[in-house]
Amino acid sequence: MNQFAIITPVPDIIDTFVQNSILKKIIERKVIQLKIVNLRDYGLGKHKQIDDAPFGGGGGMVFKPEPLFDAIDASFSWMVSKNNIRVIYPSPVGEEWNQNAAEKLSRNSNIILICGHYKGIDERVIDEYVTDQFSVGDFIMTSGEIPALIILDSVSRLIPGALNNLKSVLNDSFSHQLLDHPHYTNPRKFRNRSVPEVLLNGNHRHIDQWRQEHRESRTIKFRPDLWEKYQKIKESESKNG
Repeated sequence: MNQFAIITPVPDIIDTFVQNSILKKIIERKVIQLKIVNLRDYGLGKHKQIDDAPFGGGGGMVFKPEPLFDAIDASFSWMVSKNNIRVIYPSPVGEEWNQNAAEKLSRNSNIILICGHYKGIDERVIDEYVTDQFSVGDFIMTSGEIPALIILDSVSRLIPGALNNLKSVLNDSFSHQLLDHPHYTNPRKFRNRSVPEVLLNGNHRHIDQWRQEHRESRTIKFRPDLWEKYQKIKESESKNG
């Protein structure tokens, strides 16, 4: 079973999302095990202090090293297997988070996610523990819970047994460098808009062809950068094939 620990000073944010998403079912199926670690439990003094002003001056606050060291150590102790433990800190300095990164991490047994706040965390935590830093986009957020949940959600759904339909997962957008094709359901006609006839005739070869054509046309229209990567991959496969 894959184990995840999320270290956060606001555990209710994580718990609320989990209880109202597919992650709840993934946990119930025992595909993953999730531990929400309240950083405040490791805070210092009677006020459970977890942050302080940065040395050298400047605005904002920085998470102190002592509570994070203790919370990470507790997460390590909780995990059954000590192999392949990745400690991830979502950060603007990290590499781009994408489907390829999610697929690679889905093959790891254990992941510890650190939710940063304010100006970030003491660099000594990164030096001592962090194995990976990822950026979910070129923008700044007020807290690290949302980036951590993005990583947790996108990795968990790729673990075998997480979702009922593996074929659906494999055909998601970005799984093959292409965007997904359009989807339709009942009714067949709604407000003068009809479902494409090809999806109704039962000819799976024609359906697959239609879907592939729309994956490609959508990618060309909306994400030409992905289309360029896709073309390069096809050229490489053609040369090596």
